[in-house]
Amino acid sequence: MYTASTAFLEALTEAGVTYIFANFGSDHPALFEAIAEARAKGREIPAVITCPNEMVGMSAAHGFAQVSGIPQAVVVHVECGTQALAGAVHNAAKGRVPMLVFAGSSPFTQGGEMRGSRNEFIQWIQDVPDQRGIVRGYMKYDNELRTGKNIKQMVHRALQFANSAPKGPVYLMGAREVMEEELSEAVAIDMAEWPAVEPVALTQAAVERLLGAFEAADRPLVVTSYLGRNPLAVGELVRFCEALGVGVLESVPNAMNFPHDHPLYRGNQWNEPRQNAALAEADCILVIDSDVPWIPTVSRPDDDAAIFHIDVDPLKENMPLWYIPARQVMRGDGATALAQLNAALSARAIDAEAVARRRRHHAGESDKRRRGLEALERASAGLITPEYVTACVRRHVDDDTIVLNEGITNYPVIFNHLAMTRPGSIFTSGGGSLGWNGGAAIGAKLAAPDKTIVAMTGDGSYMFSVPSSVHWMAGKYETPFLQVVFNNRGWKAPRFSALAVHPDGYASRANDLDIAFDPPPDYSSIAAASGGAFARRVEKIEELESAVAEAFEVVRSCKRAAVLDVWLPHF
Repeated sequence: MYTASTAFLEALTEAGVTYIFANFGSDHPALFEAIAEARAKGREIPAVITCPNEMVGMSAAHGFAQVSGIPQAVVVHVECGTQALAGAVHNAAKGRVPMLVFAGSSPFTQGGEMRGSRNEFIQWIQDVPDQRGIVRGYMKYDNELRTGKNIKQMVHRALQFANSAPKGPVYLMGAREVMEEELSEAVAIDMAEWPAVEPVALTQAAVERLLGAFEAADRPLVVTSYLGRNPLAVGELVRFCEALGVGVLESVPNAMNFPHDHPLYRGNQWNEPRQNAALAEADCILVIDSDVPWIPTVSRPDDDAAIFHIDVDPLKENMPLWYIPARQVMRGDGATALAQLNAALSARAIDAEAVARRRRHHAGESDKRRRGLEALERASAGLITPEYVTACVRRHVDDDTIVLNEGITNYPVIFNHLAMTRPGSIFTSGGGSLGWNGGAAIGAKLAAPDKTIVAMTGDGSYMFSVPSSVHWMAGKYETPFLQVVFNNRGWKAPRFSALAVHPDGYASRANDLDIAFDPPPDYSSIAAASGGAFARRVEKIEELESAVAEAFEVVRSCKRAAVLDVWLPHF
């Protein structure tokens, strides 16, 4: 039989989807049949990755797309599986990560009128008024498949949305009867007719105004968060900054946006409760590809600074509250806009003396910052600090290593002390729902099997990641990675939030805020029991160097996942 499900699988294959991250249910008999038939007949379809937990599956698709740029498919079970995607939906939406989520739905017939009609009690209970509405606020596009006759067009339309900036997840659903529909013939698809929307460029007037302002500035600065999601944009940013002597500040970075060893790099800002010096002194600022360029109650530019803003979504249309005092707001693709600026600069006479003066200033401040970071890495009183842990890991990071950072309160520590210099070498989820790192590591390894994948996570985000599912999948599908757990025995972030609002309140004097994990689970043993991972707990500083070296050796040479449970001082 050639069914709607056959056409669905063919459409995914046409679109370049190589993996289906699946948590199947009673709504998928037609898919089971189509997959089995394709395998029996040797027809190409995406490989199926069985995901015991839906959030892990979607996080794996997330990691795959971050590394490869190619969206994958996630298949879940009716509205229950849709809800179980949990925070992974938020992360994909906020991180602008393309993928296609498909869910079945309860059959719409109950008397045997069509193949797939209801035959289990659960199909009445799982019939809800608006299944798509569960995730509609997070999807770039959602729709219900109503016939197999145009199912290919619907899949390609959905992926056209997913792949067009701002990128993001899309959601399709289809009832059993629809997915069982027999079709008389296959629909021929010309993939050249389903391109993503072309990147948006700046107007020539915008280019001239922005360059004029930067040429006249004394302390020009670029602020970015996720420009490096497109590796090609990084080189353009380096060219632009070197040409004019512009410093770069990363605000809540989601990727490697600018080489950390570059003399124009001014560091990164997160939730630190202090004014950022580079931001304060800047008289001309380009905010490009950033959702949170600064936190006004803590750190902000001077009121007289000339601010320009470039983004594919400059109004942040899905953020109810968002604004910055920009003199010019431009809708544009970051890499395209910077290439335009660089092309225009090549035809201009540039004040070399002014450029040299700016470079000297930024280089001096950048050097001070680096020396300060080096001091923090030194062993202190026998304590294992986050800085020391990260420095130990850095010594084993090479050009074939990709790091996933879900360190939460240690986000900045990991970025600062790994000091990555290569585009595509480090990522965060881009969102705020914890537990991304484990599934993402599996997806990253599938996308780049020759790379070493390192996930650096807090102990809270480790538990959120559903490690039993993660490490079963890592063992089953041979996707070894190193997971380093920064174990401070609790949720440090909520404590910071409470003290920031009530620095002298009762919470500041309380011994217990109900956010500690005492005694903590044996994190590494969970991974060992679930997927045969190498497991080691490190409580003494003198054991750390050898433990990190051994774990990297296990991952690289033995092709086995490894978890290091590293005990930091109690939060």
